[in-house]
Amino acid sequence: MGSHRRLAPSGFDRGALCVLSAAAAALGAVSATVPATAAPHEDTRTEVDRLYEAAEKATEAFNEAGERAGVLRRQVGDAQDRIARKQERINGLREQLGALAGAQYRSGGLDPSLALLFSDDPADYLDKASVLDRITTHQAGELRDLQEALRELAQERAEATRKLGELVRSREAVEKHKRTVEQKLAKARRLLNSLPSAERAAYDRASRSGRSDLPDPGGAVASGRAAAALAAARSALGRPYVWGANGPTGFDCSGLMQWSYAQAGVSLPRTSQAQAHAGRRVPLSQARPGDIVTYRSDASHVGMYAGNGQVIHAPYPGAPVRYDPVGMMPVSSVTRP
Repeated sequence: MGSHRRLAPSGFDRGALCVLSAAAAALGAVSATVPATAAPHEDTRTEVDRLYEAAEKATEAFNEAGERAGVLRRQVGDAQDRIARKQERINGLREQLGALAGAQYRSGGLDPSLALLFSDDPADYLDKASVLDRITTHQAGELRDLQEALRELAQERAEATRKLGELVRSREAVEKHKRTVEQKLAKARRLLNSLPSAERAAYDRASRSGRSDLPDPGGAVASGRAAAALAAARSALGRPYVWGANGPTGFDCSGLMQWSYAQAGVSLPRTSQAQAHAGRRVPLSQARPGDIVTYRSDASHVGMYAGNGQVIHAPYPGAPVRYDPVGMMPVSSVTRP
């Protein structure tokens, strides 16, 4: 019987195996290295985008809380003014009633029948007594009415003060969340800065919109208030994104819209969500320069249509006011103030 033996490889075979082994090892090293390098970079970009979105939502919540607190402060101030005026009237009535009481005391507080008996002129006494009775009854009734109004206003002030306290606490909570997001953004920025310069520059160019260098949409035509608002927005190009700011040296997204339209004599609400309802809705296909474009299902970002498929907006911390494609994010609505 023949025996089966494993044949020893020839010199050529041994060399080939060494080359193949080295190639396999190299491929294994590449396949292990590429994901390890690419994945962190991709994760960094994804995390930064997520944090930018969270930052915008926190900013708009902060703006809304501040606006509501301002309205309530004015309501409390008005209530306090009304209370002061009522109190002044009450004090005047009390002085009048005190004078009447003093006069009665000085007259000895006589029973009306006895006063009539000893009066030199009974007819004159009856006339005066009748008038005095009407005045006293009228003032006492008015005093009761004012006291009731004072109680109601005091209750209103207490309720308004309570609501103001709640809003202040709410705003403090938003500020706390804002600080948390800022810390995360700072961390993300450090991570971005750790990327190779070419990749970091590519991220900055492509951030959010996938945009390349965009031409100035100077050929876009607007008219009236929209033209004035668009001119104001263009004048803000290059100014920094600043939390909770509405100009003129820095802006958040809704602050830029509010400031730009204020230069045109139009008062817009403070938040992007409210700005989405500050006019007539139009389809994106019919957008005109000056229209307000809100983004995402919660309208947490906003920009101004500048024409030629572009918007002007304040993007996020670290990015100045700039042009971007109108389709940089899912469009929620287009509003014409």
